[in-house]
Amino acid sequence: MLQRGERYGNGMKVVLQNLTKKFPSRDRKKRDEVIAVDNFNFEIPDGKLIGLLGPSGCGKSTTLNLISGLVKPTAGRIFFGEDDVTGLPPENRGIGLVFQNYALYPHLTVRQNILFPLQNLKGKDKLSKEEMMKKAAEAAKLVQIDELMERKPRELSGGQQQRVAIARAMVKMPKVLLLDEPLSNLDARLRLQTREEIRRIQQETKITTVFVTHDQEEAMSISDMIVVMKEGAVQQIGQPQEVYDSPVNLFVAKFLGTPPINIFKGKIGGGRLYIGDEAVLAVGGVPDRNVYVGVRPEGFMLNENGPFGCQLNRVEVMGRDISVVSMHKECLNEVVRAIIGTETKADIGIDSAVKGGIVRFSLIPHKVFLFERETEKRIDAEVCSL
Repeated sequence: MLQRGERYGNGMKVVLQNLTKKFPSRDRKKRDEVIAVDNFNFEIPDGKLIGLLGPSGCGKSTTLNLISGLVKPTAGRIFFGEDDVTGLPPENRGIGLVFQNYALYPHLTVRQNILFPLQNLKGKDKLSKEEMMKKAAEAAKLVQIDELMERKPRELSGGQQQRVAIARAMVKMPKVLLLDEPLSNLDARLRLQTREEIRRIQQETKITTVFVTHDQEEAMSISDMIVVMKEGAVQQIGQPQEVYDSPVNLFVAKFLGTPPINIFKGKIGGGRLYIGDEAVLAVGGVPDRNVYVGVRPEGFMLNENGPFGCQLNRVEVMGRDISVVSMHKECLNEVVRAIIGTETKADIGIDSAVKGGIVRFSLIPHKVFLFERETEKRIDAEVCSL
């Protein structure tokens, strides 16, 4: 049986070179093609878990289908290690696929579902019955469903069915594991549990894995690297915390983070950053201009003499944190949401930071980002407290 840290299969790097996929327009009156994936260049390191992240229609599932061979690219190349697999059919790529809907055979037992890919092997890859049974047992043990082997899918919970699907994908010891929104059909508690299981399995097997999701919390919690996509184009690639702490544009800043980042209309003048009429931070190295100001919810500090004031709406106590909900005329969000640790309430007190219905804050400089109004690209600026 596989021991922790032992390689399950022969994981390998996956290289995407100028990968592009265009589909015909659904509107017969328009001849313009729809670009689902636009000149995607990326090297997925051997043995890492990569999260493809973005809103619906951004091209992440199409990218996964291109890697799997289910969809042929319009242009570009795909390499597994040093081998060009662009023209290979899915069954010859050494991949494991797990879909959102599990795709289990309802009339087969768990054991038979896991065995199915092995029973289709031919020629030199064909296995004896004993070998197939051993591999199925190992795959079931890996995903912790070895006691459910004689059950039918209808007798399993959603989380158990998803584990069967993962075991079936793993049983052939794939070089690359591809997961397309595998947790979308599960409730919140099962999603959390199953994503932790996926991460455990990937770390134990060291199989190169691509995980597609629209849920940024999922992607950030289990991925070694994330790829943020929008309208078929890659916006940013990096380690989850790096992307969160240093977004390259307004889209990435808004897409990552729960609660979402607070966006304000602001301006830089005379070396100071203004939101409304209030100078909230000092800014160096940037000429005077109008900007968008992004402030992470954890970027606020209650301060009765703070430079930034908002109209207090309500205070929500959420166990370990307090959410101070307020309004500001320059905010593009519906409300301004500041997350304050519960220990702060005892040390400072929300009441002391509120006067005449206005709650005052200081802003934490490294939690504040500036973006160009026209291009929405991040502005590289030296930001510090006044």
